[in-house]
Amino acid sequence: MSWRGRASHYVAAGALAAGLLVWAAHEAWPSRDIPVALPIVVTSAYDEWSDTLGRREILSDVLARAGITGREYVSFLKATHALNPRRMQPGLIFEVRRLKGAAVAHRLGVRLDPERNLVMTRLGGDSGWSETVETIPWTTERLRTTAVIQSNLYDALDAAIPDSFLPVRQRVALAWAIADVYDWEVDFTRDLRPGDRVEVLIERLQSPQGEKRLSRILAARVDVAGIPSFAFAFDNPTGATGFYDDRGRSLRRAFLRAPLRFSHISSRFGGRFHPILKRWRTHEGTDYAAGYGTPVRATADGIVTEAGRNGGYGNLIEIRHANGIRTRYGHLSKFAKGLHVGQRVSQEQTIGYVGSTGLSTGPHLHYEFLVNGRPTNPQRKDAGAGEPVAAKLKSAFDTVRAQLFAELEPTGLPAAAPAFGAAAAARED
Repeated sequence: MSWRGRASHYVAAGALAAGLLVWAAHEAWPSRDIPVALPIVVTSAYDEWSDTLGRREILSDVLARAGITGREYVSFLKATHALNPRRMQPGLIFEVRRLKGAAVAHRLGVRLDPERNLVMTRLGGDSGWSETVETIPWTTERLRTTAVIQSNLYDALDAAIPDSFLPVRQRVALAWAIADVYDWEVDFTRDLRPGDRVEVLIERLQSPQGEKRLSRILAARVDVAGIPSFAFAFDNPTGATGFYDDRGRSLRRAFLRAPLRFSHISSRFGGRFHPILKRWRTHEGTDYAAGYGTPVRATADGIVTEAGRNGGYGNLIEIRHANGIRTRYGHLSKFAKGLHVGQRVSQEQTIGYVGSTGLSTGPHLHYEFLVNGRPTNPQRKDAGAGEPVAAKLKSAFDTVRAQLFAELEPTGLPAAAPAFGAAAAARED
């Protein structure tokens, strides 16, 4: 046999042997048991976490947990202009990203305020960091709700408004905002009674992440003892927003209805049994029970005529106003920094802080309103008229008022007050 024949024989024999091996393998391992390579699972190349600035912590504490120390820390501070290490509130949340296996984070984000988000990115090597400030695109929508007073304004709003409408902190902000609008018109610690109704039309902001917050009040109606009091926002030519009633009269008055915000009146004007002297005597003012240190506001513009210790009043401030009117603020824990006799103060300016000095059984403010030296009920309605809408703007105001009224009361009549008014729920959809 030639060498070519022998080669062909060997090739055929090899092929036969290979075939026998494949057959044997098939018999030994049925097809269902043939080993199959596991799928490759790609995991994230990053470690990502949130870190919160704790109480008594500073920025360097958070950055150290992200590996940003030493020269990296110095480089980080040089790159940022929006983040002030000296003005950071506990609870600030940082979003951190770091390459797996790396010692230093390469990205850090933090919400500066409701409008802005800061992103710091490490450039690598010794190139330092770059700063990007992103503007959060909030959208605006108008919504209406109705609440019925049972105990106080906040509890009524809290019961009427679900989290899907406004979260808890924003419901508190709404209560404060309503009280501010009616600061000269309604004392929410005294005037409201169970069954009184509050209606409000607001602008609400919503972020792409679904966050919701109060923007501003557009219109409101507060019924006190069945008598409605309207408030309509109207922009003046100067750009400032004022609130006016349905006849265009300013809600702002010469005197505030109360020297404290959202406190509780513990004793009203008139006779009472004195808790320390243990005898009946005329109570020539109004007592506001409030937490120790609560800021006390001047109820009108005026000049300080007394600021010091005065017998049973304890620490007392007296202010002289126009038209022979004086106001007194007693039992204060301390005076506002720099306050002195002869100083001119403005309405709503903080002049002192609630305390329990003098004849007092607990922290509260004693407030007196004197006309020509005669004690007068400070809860009276005559508090001096504010500036109405200018005559040349009356037509524009009437148009705005009509539009807001139609949105505040769609039927033209007071809305029914189911839990979280049906009209507001419909607008939510």
